[in-house]
Amino acid sequence: MQKRLNNQSGFTLIEMMIVLLVISVLILLAIPNVTKRAAEIDETGCEALEQMVEGQVQAYKLKHKQNPATAAALMPDYLESEDDLKCSDGRTIVVNNGAVSISNP
Repeated sequence: MQKRLNNQSGFTLIEMMIVLLVISVLILLAIPNVTKRAAEIDETGCEALEQMVEGQVQAYKLKHKQNPATAAALMPDYLESEDDLKCSDGRTIVVNNGAVSISNP
């Protein structure tokens, strides 16, 4: 004969499936929002990098009394390497006679 326990506690299979369903729906709603934000983060990061290079161009101009012709003139005193001119989305920062701009890959 089967004994029945009176103090059984825990989750039933149906309750666990409902919890997993709710978690799955929340994940499906969150993932597209995260991927959309990644592009905005890359854009903002590249703009911040451009402003940083503009600041280094101004520092070069104050010290040397002229604009740098290219980004190579800023190295190694103002920029460590060419990698400092690359954005995470593949674009690069270009310096041309003191003017700083972002070029597409």
